[in-house]
Amino acid sequence: MRLDDFSFILPDELIAQYPAPQREDARLMVLDRATAQITTGFVPDLSSYFRRGDLLVVNDTRVRPARLLGHKESGGQVEAFLLQRQPGKQELWSCLTRASKSPRPGSRLFFPGTLSGTVQGVDAQGLTLIEFACDGDFIAAVEQFGHVPLPPYIRRADEALDRERYQTVYAATPGAVAAPTAGLHFTPALFERLRALGVEIATLTLHVGIGTFTPVRVRTLAEHRMHSESFHIPIETAEAVNRAKAEGRRVIAVGTTTTRTLEAVAARQQGICAGAGETDIFITPGARFRVVDGLITNFHLPESTLLVLVSAFAGHALTMSAYRQAVAERFRFFSYGDCMLIL
Repeated sequence: MRLDDFSFILPDELIAQYPAPQREDARLMVLDRATAQITTGFVPDLSSYFRRGDLLVVNDTRVRPARLLGHKESGGQVEAFLLQRQPGKQELWSCLTRASKSPRPGSRLFFPGTLSGTVQGVDAQGLTLIEFACDGDFIAAVEQFGHVPLPPYIRRADEALDRERYQTVYAATPGAVAAPTAGLHFTPALFERLRALGVEIATLTLHVGIGTFTPVRVRTLAEHRMHSESFHIPIETAEAVNRAKAEGRRVIAVGTTTTRTLEAVAARQQGICAGAGETDIFITPGARFRVVDGLITNFHLPESTLLVLVSAFAGHALTMSAYRQAVAERFRFFSYGDCMLIL
């Protein structure tokens, strides 16, 4: 398929710049793959689509406030976006940098508090290598002085509210540079309602990488290569998923990141095994879904890999019909937008 098969007209005003007042205030669209029926409601309605024995799997990655804003020795402004710590090096990081002139190797960079950095060169991907230093714990300083890495389509500076709202309530394992946004709608109260129905809940971790912000630059899907992202599946989650599949119970994934993790592991062997790994799986129409029976997700960018995955799961025609309806009914799109359930 071609990338333009996943194009649609999206008015700018439908791109959510702020979250709904409360997490459960977002709207909900439900797609039934068996009947091709589309219904709408609100996030609290989610529980009415679950049944006893369902297994809900969430991604517990935690977004690090990874944008450091500072200045060069010359006084010019600089931004360092922490992406990945280099193996075996205490605080040597691959970073995206933004400045009027790219800092050269040996350049000193200064950030709030006692944070500073020295440019060491570039890594194999062309990212800037910066060795950081500070008085005290580096990660604690980043948590204090770093800025929330809001996606580029949120056209404002991060604010105090983003510290809480651009994070799931169950975020536990730091390492992501973007939130697994389908989970932003969940609250402790919603989880309690689901548990009362007899829904089982399990967690895994996939650290969302910079690839989530990278536009697709090829015209056919077969040409695209995904960035690799690290994941971890606890033994309790592997056992829960395998048990649910063996017993014929539904596995419902919260987000495309959870879906990619489960399907990447299942594609390598029979069932789900615990452990850590890397995946660059690109799920496209025609793919066989071995684990996931239901998907909760947000509304995605035109011509994005996320929209392609949703189309692979729900079917291209039903997905694009739903997106046209979402635009017509003024649903809110992207990270802080509304929610879709596909069963």
